[in-house]
Amino acid sequence: MRRVVTNMSLSLDGCYASPAGPQDMGWVMPYAVSDVARAHLTSLWEPATTALLGRVNAEGFLGFWPTIIGAEGVDPRDEAYAKWLVEADKVVLSSTLAQAPWERTTVVDRPAAEVVTDLRKTGDGDIVVFSSASVIKALLAADKVDRLALMVFPVFLGDGPRLFDGDRPGVKWNLVSQTAGEHGELALVYDRAR
Repeated sequence: MRRVVTNMSLSLDGCYASPAGPQDMGWVMPYAVSDVARAHLTSLWEPATTALLGRVNAEGFLGFWPTIIGAEGVDPRDEAYAKWLVEADKVVLSSTLAQAPWERTTVVDRPAAEVVTDLRKTGDGDIVVFSSASVIKALLAADKVDRLALMVFPVFLGDGPRLFDGDRPGVKWNLVSQTAGEHGELALVYDRAR
């Protein structure tokens, strides 16, 4: 069966966005371009064939990443990810989009857990969720995540939305890998102990 892999960047105090909102990426950028962060991201998308995204994240990702393909001075790892994102099957969860403005994209207005159950039955390769907090929270609450990847950056945001709040089943995770970067960033990967 296909694995569901999620990835989120977090501050040291557990926030995935600053008080200014998810569009404020200033706290992430110094660390997201490190060798550790790029290697972490690559290890997650290479075995994946499907990206599962919330609408807001899809608009941000698919509005930005394709624009760097072929651009001068782009890190080859970033360009490889951008090409993968363009070519991968994408499922966007939305109650407001009628159709997808992006190629190889299906828009679905159903709960994330139901969509994942259906996606597991078809195709091959991992189903990966990058930075879509609402999708990741729903999948964690439904115990549908097989691999939980986190990039933890050495900053306190003090306030902001948190990934680990609300109802979640009490479950155990096994550490698969941990890598520390030169700026104090941590790449952590856990598999769900079943």
